[in-house]
Amino acid sequence: MYRTVYKEVEIDIELDDFEDDDLIEELERRGKGFEVPGVTPTELLQTIWLKRRQGKDYQSELDELIYVGLGKII
Repeated sequence: MYRTVYKEVEIDIELDDFEDDDLIEELERRGKGFEVPGVTPTELLQTIWLKRRQGKDYQSELDELIYVGLGKII
């Protein structure tokens, strides 16, 4: 007869403990990947500028610009 035992363990970690590539890979594995269309930083800046002038939300384009420029996900 087999018995299943569950044990709960608490571990303190921070996102800084992981490499960006590892986090991206895990998000993609979960189907939550961060896809950036093939646009240039200049195109993103123009879109952000135009949306800002029009009073529209430009947060997603700003996130894309940061990812394209720095390779980091917010």
